[in-house]
Amino acid sequence: MKIIVCVKQVPDTETRVRIGADGRSIGEADVNWIVSPYDEFAVEEALKLREAKGGEVVLVSVGPDRAQSALRNGLAMGADAALHVKDPVLDATDTLGVARALAAGIQSLAPFDLVLAGQQGVGGDNSQIPGLLAELLDLPQVTVAVKIEIGDGKAVVEREIEGAREAWETSLPAVISTQKGLNEPRYASLKGIMAAKKKTIDVKDLAALGLDAAAVAPRTTVVGLELPPGRPAVKMIEGDPATQAKELIRLLHEEAKVI
Repeated sequence: MKIIVCVKQVPDTETRVRIGADGRSIGEADVNWIVSPYDEFAVEEALKLREAKGGEVVLVSVGPDRAQSALRNGLAMGADAALHVKDPVLDATDTLGVARALAAGIQSLAPFDLVLAGQQGVGGDNSQIPGLLAELLDLPQVTVAVKIEIGDGKAVVEREIEGAREAWETSLPAVISTQKGLNEPRYASLKGIMAAKKKTIDVKDLAALGLDAAAVAPRTTVVGLELPPGRPAVKMIEGDPATQAKELIRLLHEEAKVI
């Protein structure tokens, strides 16, 4: 069984985000880059399926040179190989352009049985890549999976809905996006980290994948970024419970104007 896993490198969720000088991107100075947590669920699920069914796990990522550290992390977890799609043109593209580059990279690895991706990358939270990939690859898709069972040429996928779960059956190959609760990603062992250093990451540009700049030209443009407004200081209400309750009602009515 050959499983393709899409991996995105994103700023650490604990990073203090600063807006770059252009006003349309984040400043990358002092940013710690990690694998998007939702993609870690995808990598872990691929490894579990390989351990149960056999086969190989291949990682695919789009990004600049630093994206290789994300691929190395996945290789250290136990993935077998990796493809890095790198081209200067992609630095200015949008979600659709990234999806087209990913799809071309995945097609270069055919045949395959399954494509896994996190439900969203925490850097942009667009949640668009899985659906775009399914469309571009002409494959069925199931999103936000919390359980995946692979059978003979098909998969049964459970996904959470409000107050319940629903199960979907799909033929393979398919695109499945992963959600928190699917598994608990493993830590890379020292042996895995050392082994990852010896694994080759295949690097391809757009031309090698049969694409040109026009194919990934952005259809959307970021006009500007703004940090959210600072939160006002907390106001403590003194006194006994009855006094506090009375003052709270007054504040909600007169200042907050919510009652």
